[in-house]
Amino acid sequence: MTVFDPKGYKTTTHAQWQDAAKAWNDWGQVLNQWLGPATQTMLDMAGVTTGSHVLDVAAGAGEQSLSAAARIGPTGRVLATDISENILEFAAENARAEGYENLDTMVVDAEALDVAPASFDAAISRVGLIYFPDQMAALARIRAALKLGSRFAAMVYSTPQNNGFFSVPVSIIRDRAALPPPLPGQPGPFSLGGLGVLSELLERAGFTEIKETVIHSPLRLPSAADCLRFERESFGALHQMLSGLTAKDQNTVWEEIAVALTKYETADGFEGPCEMVVTSGRN
Repeated sequence: MTVFDPKGYKTTTHAQWQDAAKAWNDWGQVLNQWLGPATQTMLDMAGVTTGSHVLDVAAGAGEQSLSAAARIGPTGRVLATDISENILEFAAENARAEGYENLDTMVVDAEALDVAPASFDAAISRVGLIYFPDQMAALARIRAALKLGSRFAAMVYSTPQNNGFFSVPVSIIRDRAALPPPLPGQPGPFSLGGLGVLSELLERAGFTEIKETVIHSPLRLPSAADCLRFERESFGALHQMLSGLTAKDQNTVWEEIAVALTKYETADGFEGPCEMVVTSGRN
């Protein structure tokens, strides 16, 4: 029986995001167009408003951190945290470039988050919680950071069948790399996507007044080739799954994915099926 190694998983996750940091940042405009509406819903559900002090967990290059910074204004503050120092450098650089002086960064594993207790008015995590080996530990740290009555909101992918742009490559890679099915509770892109799964997790972590909404978020690009380039350049999870194959075999897998993604091309360009779940709870 395969045994999940959380320590090894974290090591490879850190390495993959260190490598993918620049590419992820370079695709920032696509990310904004694709996930912008769902991000605003996440900020609404977390109660982010003028003057809020906001904790962003697994912030990446900070696109949603900047959205929060714009909303809170100069009297608020955002702390963008991530396990990858490389990707947070882009978050800090982007904040400087856009003139936001209300954003700070901290390199930290979410499961070991160490900030002043009860010091934040809101907390958010965009497609980050799904990749934490110990989600309950991370949620406990987030709750401890929140003021009483404040809210945490997380955005995750829903089910594989509603996220073909991502699940098709995942399925092909899993088959060609002979990877076993994910174990129950194992982190991964669709680990929290089932109906009510994230709500139940937040409830078990001690959050109350749980709210959940599903948002249709298709990934629109000029062509399937653009989607392939987006995923090949910046999706650390896919590279992590491919790491056991030779470079030649990896290229063969990417060629197969390229063909499979063409089924989502339309007369108006590529439209990859994507559905996000946004869930929030009160501390």
